[in-house]
Amino acid sequence: VQLQAFGGGLVQAGGSLRLSCAASGRTFSSNVMAWFRQAPGKEREFVAIIDWTSIIYADSVKGRFTISRDNAKNTVYLQMNSLKPEDTAVYYCAARLGGGLRTMPHEYDSWGQGTLVTVSS
Repeated sequence: VQLQAFGGGLVQAGGSLRLSCAASGRTFSSNVMAWFRQAPGKEREFVAIIDWTSIIYADSVKGRFTISRDNAKNTVYLQMNSLKPEDTAVYYCAARLGGGLRTMPHEYDSWGQGTLVTVSS
């Protein structure tokens, strides 16, 4: 599946952004979809994952971020509220076939190009 993420930008602390990731190729509804992020000098980490019935969030974003998907539009979203400077990173959407809310990047076989989110203090 091909993924294209967009919606990043510069926002002040406490603000909000919504990221979108459009998918094409294999049947979107068959994929587990995820958002990861990578800050400068740090490893890529999972942010949120959604399959057909379940959602999980990283502790650092729980209560502030919401992942959702629209299978009719082949799109997954990440609504980010109450943003903090430490949320600054390149955000990537990812997809994998099969079940399981996997949190490791190597378990995903398709990646978007990344979109930069910068939160100023």
